[in-house]
Amino acid sequence: MIQVRSKLLPAAIALALLSPLAHAQNAATVNGKPIPETLLDAISSSMAKRSGQPLTPQIKEQIKKQLIMREVIVQQAEKEGIDKRPQVREEIQMTRDDVLIRTLLGEYLKAHPVTDAQIQAKYADFTKTFGTTEYEAQHILVPTEKQADDLIAQLKKGAKFGALAKKYSKDTASAVNDGKLGWSTPGNFVPPFAEALTHLKAGQYTAKPVHTQFGWHIIKLDATRPAKPPTLDQLKPQIEQELQREEIQAYQNKLLEAAKVTE
Repeated sequence: MIQVRSKLLPAAIALALLSPLAHAQNAATVNGKPIPETLLDAISSSMAKRSGQPLTPQIKEQIKKQLIMREVIVQQAEKEGIDKRPQVREEIQMTRDDVLIRTLLGEYLKAHPVTDAQIQAKYADFTKTFGTTEYEAQHILVPTEKQADDLIAQLKKGAKFGALAKKYSKDTASAVNDGKLGWSTPGNFVPPFAEALTHLKAGQYTAKPVHTQFGWHIIKLDATRPAKPPTLDQLKPQIEQELQREEIQAYQNKLLEAAKVTE
């Protein structure tokens, strides 16, 4: 059953108010101010759609009671002049602007939907950059080059890589697992790290520390295997979202370029 929560109603009400409602019939009247039946229907349908649950008369009645209570409180706030306070007026304006922005951009995306061809092209670009090889590696991250050199010297004397990682590595997430990073493609690492990793052979570690913005690394390559990128079906939702973001960004930039802005 849908749980009616008052905190969900503001957005639903705002969206419903932007719809062309025919105020022919009222669900209720509060101190002479009507609550249109069409508003109640729009909010009820929206909440049912979001929850994925069927709309029952009992739930619709709960929503109506929420709308009545909200109207009672709003009228009291207006009676006390709260809506005239500068900060409150600014917040009301921001809320109104948010609804208008969300609706405009939503309608723009409906009018300019992402195509299958765009998704396939984006996926093709991804597979090109994904790489052909995955690497299973370990690393030890320390703050200074001198400490990294000291640890490399210990490795040359027979110290265990995993033991040193557990004891000294500042990458706590991997340190607990002997410094293991799991299987990954070079593109998931910062360039200096990836460059050093791809020049190692299985079983080798870097003879000199590798410097990145995170500190000094000693990297050990455990194994390699052919890379298997995720399938198009697996990535399609993410690709579609990314393309939508790009579409919206381009639209926003176009609007901004056409606007007269002074600072």
